[in-house]
Amino acid sequence: MAKENFSEKDQAQIVAAIQAAEKETSGEIRVHIEAHVATDPMDRAKEIFFELGMHQTAQKNAVLIYLAYNNQKLAIIGDAGIHEKVGDDFWRSEKDLLISYFKKNEYALGLAKAIEKVGEKLKVYFPYQTDDKNELNDAISFGGKHD
Repeated sequence: MAKENFSEKDQAQIVAAIQAAEKETSGEIRVHIEAHVATDPMDRAKEIFFELGMHQTAQKNAVLIYLAYNNQKLAIIGDAGIHEKVGDDFWRSEKDLLISYFKKNEYALGLAKAIEKVGEKLKVYFPYQTDDKNELNDAISFGGKHD
């Protein structure tokens, strides 16, 4: 799914959800969307995670939501700091939440809801500190070598 498949309103809704979630936590959330994935979506998500520098956050608390639209594949990956706190069950429940919205063609809303839930978990384990800085860009990243 290319950038043109998300309206400006959709993109704004997703970015607003990221910004709202990050106001409550030192954690970082990114969304990456591309048309196709030729490998396992989790493997591709890990690749994107590193390409975006998400592994370099100070507290290892970055989360990536990855979507390959044409393949109907998605993955959610959290760095070591957040993963050790929430475990696989949390990521599965977020993936199920996304799928429930995607089945209704509510992609932006589904992403916004998942971002909100991820933000809530990040807030519990990594609350916002007055000296926090936004370590990663809040914009959606699009495309990739498989597009």
